[in-house]
Amino acid sequence: MRLTVFWERMADHFGAGCADTLARDHVMSELGGRTVHEALAAGWNAKDVWQVVCTVMSVPAEKR
Repeated sequence: MRLTVFWERMADHFGAGCADTLARDHVMSELGGRTVHEALAAGWNAKDVWQVVCTVMSVPAEKR
């Protein structure tokens, strides 16, 4: 998954402002105690990060 697709999905589900806030501020143990931004900067694959976000934030299956 390209980063542009990842951020489009984040904005589509959470709204542009909330997606950035979530990605910047919400630490997820499933990402090794990192935020989305930190996980991506550490080299995590965007698809893997998206799957974690979907699980943690209960994103409906049709949006995954």
